[in-house]
Amino acid sequence: MHSLIATIYAAAEPINDKKDLYPKLQELIVGAIAFGVLFFFMWKWVLPRVNQVLEARSQKIQGDLESAEQAKTEAQKELGDYREQLAGAREEANRIIEEARKTAEAMRQDLQKKAEEEYGAIVGRAQEQIRAERDRVFQELKSQVGELSIALAAKVVGGSLDRDRQLALIDEYIAELGGMAPSGNGNGGPGRE
Repeated sequence: MHSLIATIYAAAEPINDKKDLYPKLQELIVGAIAFGVLFFFMWKWVLPRVNQVLEARSQKIQGDLESAEQAKTEAQKELGDYREQLAGAREEANRIIEEARKTAEAMRQDLQKKAEEEYGAIVGRAQEQIRAERDRVFQELKSQVGELSIALAAKVVGGSLDRDRQLALIDEYIAELGGMAPSGNGNGGPGRE
């Protein structure tokens, strides 16, 4: 068994010869032909396909860049339009507010003027009513004073006076009362007419 192991070991032992290290000429020729075929195949079919893929990729990237640039330009334009519209809207809002203020002021002045006119009309009607009432009361008092004065005169004189004389006395007495009657506007104070 020893000899069998020694034989296997001797057969498995590598030969370290210098000629075994370099390739043989036939291997070099076959390798060169295989390389040439592979190179031709790569140059004829693979490189054009790779170039097409790279060119398509380059064009796609260029198109994407152009699209992005165009989108950026459009976005800037829309932003400018938006800012312009916003400024216009602010100006319009300010104009509307100013118009509303002017309208409110005009309405306030109009209402104030109408209120003053209505106040004047009410005061005028009230003064007219007071004057009419004063005149009515004055007429009633005039007739009552006339009757009282006739009754008083009849008692004082002891007899009756003739009608003309009585009326003359009444008119004189009323004239005296009219001169003593305070002139006013019906408010208890002097007249401001």
